[in-house]
Amino acid sequence: MPRTDNDTWDLASSVGATATMVAAARAMATNSPDAVINDPFAEPLVRAVGVDFFTKLATGELTAADLDSGSAPVSVQRFADGMAARTRFFDDFFRAATDAGIRQAVILAAGLDARAYRLQWPAGTTVFEIDQPEVIAFKTQALADLGATPTAEHKTVAIDLRDDWPTALREAGLDTSAPIAWIAEGLLGYLPPEAQDRLLDQIAELSPAGSRLAVEGVPVISAADQEAARERMQSVTSRWQDHGFDLDFSELTFLGERAEAAGYLREHGWQVEARKAEELIRAAGLTPVEDDEVGFGDVVYITAQR
Repeated sequence: MPRTDNDTWDLASSVGATATMVAAARAMATNSPDAVINDPFAEPLVRAVGVDFFTKLATGELTAADLDSGSAPVSVQRFADGMAARTRFFDDFFRAATDAGIRQAVILAAGLDARAYRLQWPAGTTVFEIDQPEVIAFKTQALADLGATPTAEHKTVAIDLRDDWPTALREAGLDTSAPIAWIAEGLLGYLPPEAQDRLLDQIAELSPAGSRLAVEGVPVISAADQEAARERMQSVTSRWQDHGFDLDFSELTFLGERAEAAGYLREHGWQVEARKAEELIRAAGLTPVEDDEVGFGDVVYITAQR
């Protein structure tokens, strides 16, 4: 179903299901022989959501080889490798931020992110997670059922990012006089262009000197190329439907012209470094993404500092 202004979701539907898909990829990467990440919560959280396709991927019942035969427009193995490199990038970002003395971490659109439980946070660190109320409630209960406990002070903020989340975050205890480390992982592509800019502006307004931000910048797709991009996304859906997957990526993302995130941040006072996805994949010792695979190679991972 196409996105609407006030749409909502859980972890088995719409945008929420993409969080479960990414967690399944993290489980695949964690369970691989030469793992470059370790997310022990990914597989049990995917199983708790209960989407059969993702559960089979996470547990290994369904493998990349089962889906990547023929002329697959998106390789599941490459996707899993990309998510492994992405996960390591954001993990490393938080480690560097806390090594520099930052003791507030904010995870925007947290989904099934378990960093508050699996990373080793320095004493005195508070991790804030923001997501839709149903998503927050489900993950909190699922992790409690697993007997998991946070490794830092953990505060959840159950609110839609289209609402007044800055006020909710302050009310949850965010100290805007002290530096903050923010991540926006796998988020910008699900925001309309103007909402992307507004989110980055809101982060800047809350961030004192010394704050840091890590964000995944999506490729800018021109109007002329949007139809071809949607067709590639739909072809993925068609191939995976045989295994019970029925999510249409083309209905979830916003492909219009948008500000290039790294440039936007520079223009608004951030010191910015950007690395292409392919560079991160190579650095992790994984097979690089081919340029013709739905623009994955054009995704940029950005670190910024106030």
